[in-house]
Amino acid sequence: MLHRGHEGTDGTGGGELTVPMAWLYAEYIADELLRSGDLMPPTSFEFRAGREALALTIFLSDTDGELSGIRVVTQLETWLSLTAYDQPWQEWVRERMAEITAETAGSGRRAPDLELAEAAWRWLRETELLAPDLNAVPGGGPVVGEDEGPKVWTPAWQLGLPLGHLAIHLF
Repeated sequence: MLHRGHEGTDGTGGGELTVPMAWLYAEYIADELLRSGDLMPPTSFEFRAGREALALTIFLSDTDGELSGIRVVTQLETWLSLTAYDQPWQEWVRERMAEITAETAGSGRRAPDLELAEAAWRWLRETELLAPDLNAVPGGGPVVGEDEGPKVWTPAWQLGLPLGHLAIHLF
């Protein structure tokens, strides 16, 4: 016997499936940029941090709601400027998330793209990764080995953002 839900299949029950295409496309672009740069193994947490930070940047910078494959190359400079070291990326993300939340609040429905973006942002803020402490090396001297030297717990976005920026440069 087939299980039947309370909603109809014609979409009138309010339970229609909305596919988060804008977020999925932003994540795909970020993944491709990072893979082409070959900076980290795709299975590492650092890679995930880079992908999430870059996907968030791509998704939030799309103010027209038209992520287009043809426009990707024209957006690289925008993404580079947003992910640059001296930019207040974290504040920009908070502001754009608030703007998009306000825009979708009037519709009475939660946008699935926004839900995925919020989950990515939450992961980037709340997850800490063990990374080399670049401030602990006096005078910026060389670190002997990859696994040697002092380490510090760092929010994932602080590792992912420069990784995403470098991936864009290498593309």
